[in-house]
Amino acid sequence: MPLSLLQELIKRPSITPQECGIYELILDKLKPITQKEHIDTLIIEQEKEGVKNLFYLIAPKNTDKATLQHLCFAGHIDVVPTGEGWDFEPFCGTQDEHYIYGRGTQDMKGGVSAFICAICNVFDSINTAALPLMISILLTSDEEGEGTYGTQFMLEELKKRDLLPHSCIVAEPTSIHRTGDMLKIGRRGSINGTLIIEGKQGHVAYPQKCINPIELLGSKLGDLAGIELDSGDSHFAPSKLVITDIRSGMEVVNVTPQNLKIMFNVRNSPLSNADSIRSYIASILGSLPYKLTLKTNSLPFITSQKSEIVKSLCVIIERTLSITPELSTSGGTSDARFFAQYGIDVVEIGVPNDRIHAINERVSINDILALHDTFVEFLQLFINNATIKESQTNLKG
Repeated sequence: MPLSLLQELIKRPSITPQECGIYELILDKLKPITQKEHIDTLIIEQEKEGVKNLFYLIAPKNTDKATLQHLCFAGHIDVVPTGEGWDFEPFCGTQDEHYIYGRGTQDMKGGVSAFICAICNVFDSINTAALPLMISILLTSDEEGEGTYGTQFMLEELKKRDLLPHSCIVAEPTSIHRTGDMLKIGRRGSINGTLIIEGKQGHVAYPQKCINPIELLGSKLGDLAGIELDSGDSHFAPSKLVITDIRSGMEVVNVTPQNLKIMFNVRNSPLSNADSIRSYIASILGSLPYKLTLKTNSLPFITSQKSEIVKSLCVIIERTLSITPELSTSGGTSDARFFAQYGIDVVEIGVPNDRIHAINERVSINDILALHDTFVEFLQLFINNATIKESQTNLKG
C-alpha cells in the first residue's frame, strides 16, 4: 500500500540534496519485479556534487528496446527545509483517520509512493511474458534546489544510452481540491530580471547638482510594475512583469541615491521571451542611463491534448474518480520542463497542493489512494493499448 511506503519516505529527512537512503528503500520495494522470469531490469545510479539520481527500467527480455514504447514515471524525493512553528514533528509520518503528516507528504513523496506501489501492483498481476513496452522510474534529490545535477543531468545520460522515454508522468502535486481535478499539460517559462537605473549621488539641498534615479523612474514605474507583456492564448495566461524588490539610497534623508535597483520575474507564455522583454523595457526607459540583466530559467512548453498520454489520463480520471480534469499550464516551474526539451510528451498529475512548502504539511489519505488507483488503471490501459498496437503491427507485417 502507498500509505506505508509514504510514511517510511517521510521519516527520511531528505532536505535538498540529501537522499537519506530512500533509493535503497525503493529498490527493495521493486525487487519482486526484478526477479520476474520474462523481465529485464536496468538500474542506473548517479551522484554528482552531492546530488543522487536513480533510474530504474523495466523491459521485456529478448526484445529490441529501440522498437518499444517507453513510459516513464518521474519525481523527486528531496524536500524544502521545515521552518519553525510546526504542531508536530516534520519528519514523523504520523497517520490519523484522515491524513498523513510531515514535510513532503504533498510535495512530492505522496506522488512517488503512489506510482511506485502502482507499478508494483500492476506487475504483480499482469502476464509479463507479453509485455509490449518499457516502463521506467526516474528520481532525483535536487528538484527543490538548483536542479543542475538532477533530472536534466540524468536525461542527458539517458540520451547517450538511447534510453529517453517517449512519454512521462511527473507526480507533482497539481490538484486543487481533490486528486485529479487538474492536470498540468504544460508550464510557463520563467525569466528573472535585474534593472539598475544610474544616477548621481548628492546633497538634497542642491538637487540641480544631483541626478536622482528615483525621479528618473518616476511616472515610468506604472509601465513596468505588473504590466502584461502579451495577451496570452488559449493555453497560457498573459506574461506579466512582476517586480519583487526595489531598493535605493542609504536610508538617510539628506542624500540622493547613486542608483536604483529593481528585481523582477516574468512567468512567460510562448508569446514573450528575453528579447521581447528587453525591447519593451528599452521602449519605456528610452535614453535613461540603465543596465538590464535577464536570465531565462526555463522555457514555456505544452503537451498536445491529443497526445495518447493526455487522452488516456483524462479517460481514466473520469472513469476512476468521476471528475473531468482541468488541463492547465498554471503554477511555477517543475522538472517536467526538462523532459519537454527532449520532445517527450509530459503530463503532471498529483495530490492537492494546498500545503506544499508550508508549515504543518499534510496529505489526505483519500487523495493518496485515489492517485494510486488512477496510476494502476492508467498503466493497465496504457499496456492494453500498446498490446493492441503491437498485434495490429504484426498482422500488417
